[in-house]
Amino acid sequence: MPSGSRRPKRFSLCVQYATAVQGVPSRSQFRRWVGKALQRRAAVVIRVVDEREARALNQRFRGRNYATNVLTFPYPELKPLAGDIVLCAPVVEREAREAGKPLMAHYAHLTIHGVLHLQGHDHQEDQAAAKMEGLESRIMRALGYADPYAARAPTHDRERVHGEIDGRRR
Repeated sequence: MPSGSRRPKRFSLCVQYATAVQGVPSRSQFRRWVGKALQRRAAVVIRVVDEREARALNQRFRGRNYATNVLTFPYPELKPLAGDIVLCAPVVEREAREAGKPLMAHYAHLTIHGVLHLQGHDHQEDQAAAKMEGLESRIMRALGYADPYAARAPTHDRERVHGEIDGRRR
């Protein structure tokens, strides 16, 4: 590569802010987190919303009438990989406060969680959940954050823990 030229972008990122909540991550923070979690080229949209929009999306697409912290919408028919990640700012803020976690660490975790879902990871079965959690932990540590699962409930309570991550009940 000639001197001064840049590597091609691995991904494109669009960040939309549709909430009045203050203290949400910047585009550069989201870009750093997405870049660490992606394993291939992708086009990603992150939308930060309020509880009303999160509840409406969760109701429409998952049949659940509550605002959840993160929803992921992959578009598998598109190449390269493409999808939307919706983060509910008031829910993320409340969870971080209740868990005594730094707010940006929680946003980073949920962003990574969403990016892994875009790439086909899930936590419906115990083995898949363990793999996904391991990836999340490794990526979080690489970013300088604490392992989000280090001080969690025992394994038998995994359903409750994952319910808090993205509202998906197993």
